[in-house]
Amino acid sequence: MLLSIEISFRIRIRRRKREIATEAITQANAVLVSMLGLLALLLAFTFSAALQRYDDRSRAVVAEANAIGTTYLRVQLLPRGMHDDVQALLRQYLDNRIQEGGVDFADAAKRQSLLQQAKRIEAQLWSQAVSAAEQDGRPVTSGLFIQSLNELIDASGTRKAANDRHVPEVVIFLLFATVLITTAILGFASGIAGHRVTLAAFVLVMLITLVVYLIIDLDRPRRGSIQVSQESMLSLQKSIGVQGTTPQLGSPSNLPQAPSR
Repeated sequence: MLLSIEISFRIRIRRRKREIATEAITQANAVLVSMLGLLALLLAFTFSAALQRYDDRSRAVVAEANAIGTTYLRVQLLPRGMHDDVQALLRQYLDNRIQEGGVDFADAAKRQSLLQQAKRIEAQLWSQAVSAAEQDGRPVTSGLFIQSLNELIDASGTRKAANDRHVPEVVIFLLFATVLITTAILGFASGIAGHRVTLAAFVLVMLITLVVYLIIDLDRPRRGSIQVSQESMLSLQKSIGVQGTTPQLGSPSNLPQAPSR
């Protein structure tokens, strides 16, 4: 942005005549104001889209933690001989989801490996559910567990889809282009006026840069300074970490809820 200002300023200052037409200055200022308005609109639209996707990812983590916690509780409804195996699978599944949630999107190989491992655990859990239904097909027992297991699998897919959704790249490129054109017009207008941009213009450039950085940081949830919190998953991991201990769940806003009767 600073380079764009400097280049356009030098181009105009070299062609500057001794007497400057008032119409040229007015026109340059009018175009500059219009471009700043367009840039503000694009920044607001892009920031809103990035923030919405960040909120969706945060809700997806809480929803998945709720689904895993409910499924863990409903294991008690299965035939007694299946409790330990299914609970062990769920603890392994929770550890996998927490680990996958901390992998940078740039490490595609590791992320894909963890996702495939989660799918294998889901298949094992489903096999256990089928076996439980064969032993006891009553809706109050195995039926409730199968329902929560379906919600667990759906929550995993929803979270993956939320992580894969980003602000369209064409919008980001349009934002970059608008920023550069606006700063070029700013430098050009300064050349017409015969002096370099003021300190206030440099402050504006810095603020625009920070907003663009914030947009990109929000849109990339596993890199940068702003990342999706996994507090609900970590709290659930602590509550079910001890084998054979019934989890003590916390507040409904952050932790999984016990299934309604």
